[in-house]
Amino acid sequence: MKKFAALAMAAAVLAGTLAGCGGSASDLEKIEKNGVLKVGITLYEPMNYKDEDGNLTGFDTELTQAVCEKLGVDAEFVVIDWDQKVTELKSGNIDCVWNGMTLTDELKTNMDFSMPYAGNTQVCVINKANADVYTTLESMADARIVAEAGSTGAAAVEANETLKNAQLTTMTAQRDTLLELKSGTADVAVIDGVMAKASVGEGTSYDDLMIVEGLELSKEEYGVGLRKGSDLTAKINEALQQLADEGFVDQLAEKYPTVQVMLEPAA
Repeated sequence: MKKFAALAMAAAVLAGTLAGCGGSASDLEKIEKNGVLKVGITLYEPMNYKDEDGNLTGFDTELTQAVCEKLGVDAEFVVIDWDQKVTELKSGNIDCVWNGMTLTDELKTNMDFSMPYAGNTQVCVINKANADVYTTLESMADARIVAEAGSTGAAAVEANETLKNAQLTTMTAQRDTLLELKSGTADVAVIDGVMAKASVGEGTSYDDLMIVEGLELSKEEYGVGLRKGSDLTAKINEALQQLADEGFVDQLAEKYPTVQVMLEPAA
């Protein structure tokens, strides 16, 4: 009994010592100490992309920076392999994933999410020369389809009964799918509707490409991905709501009209 009591006392002293040292810092404490929020992204318009001067801009870029201002820290954007986003987050290389990321049940097992801030659909993009060839999902059943690895677009193709036997090739980034389509090495690109509306058609670099009207493989919501149990989630939600209440989100919606904004001022 004396030995057990001694061990219990030693454990209590050790626990007290660790508590006094603060233990491991929470996510919020970490970013406040470093003064930086490391944000995992990929580059695609209109969420995060480079302008003509090579500066990072976009709906998510500006929204992230505004939230970081509320948190009193700077935003550090880290371009990641989208297929490795969960690994990057769990390893601590980034503090959150914020890049038009769809809230899926699979991701929810590995991440916590902020409130939804935008909506999206997965659409089919083709070359205008094939406008009469690819008009329905049935006409794409044997097509060469490209989508971003680890994306909702790739998952939508694989889950679709009509497209499940198509020749699906996954790419590192969504923008690469459009390059494949333009070069003729792919017939159909399945990508985010917000990107497609901003990137293809008249007045863009892909004016020879088009969205197949009336075909939406899935409807979804965008959110910020954070580590499980992160105390950053509540703080980011609070900042997002404040920005909606202040009218900043409405201003972004006017600047980036292809983004289906879901944040509204509190009643």
